[in-house]
Amino acid sequence: MEFSIRRMAESEYRLLGDFLYEAIFIPEGAAPPPRSIIELPELQVYIRDFGSGPADICCAAYAARRCIGAAWSRIMDDYGHLEDGVPSLAIAVFREFRGQGIGTALLRALLEELRAKGFARASLSVQKANPAVRLYRRLGFTAVAETDEEYLMLKELL
Repeated sequence: MEFSIRRMAESEYRLLGDFLYEAIFIPEGAAPPPRSIIELPELQVYIRDFGSGPADICCAAYAARRCIGAAWSRIMDDYGHLEDGVPSLAIAVFREFRGQGIGTALLRALLEELRAKGFARASLSVQKANPAVRLYRRLGFTAVAETDEEYLMLKELL
């Protein structure tokens, strides 16, 4: 499948709600939560007023003129928060487009954007059962803390 990666335009930031919902890991056999879950304050930190902070960067994947995936960063007190000044990442690719290298390309593009802006590190949180753990490790993220269910992962950028 042919796709392209570019910075998401400010006019497209409204799509981040869709990708935030898509980023929620749903274990095999579990029922998906209602879409309204993204209105919770602990999830709104990922998208509310996006574009207003120094690390608010979003790379998006497009195929056939449709946005099919996004990887974004911001400095926030979220599940992946490591320390002040370290951007946290989120990523989602619509289910029907997964497994085609889109997530890898998105994450590489986002990490390069962060590096170019002078950020030394980036972090994220991922559930241990999420297959994306393999992607993060392949791209150089390492677990720096963990709970029974999640890893807090860090990537050195500089």
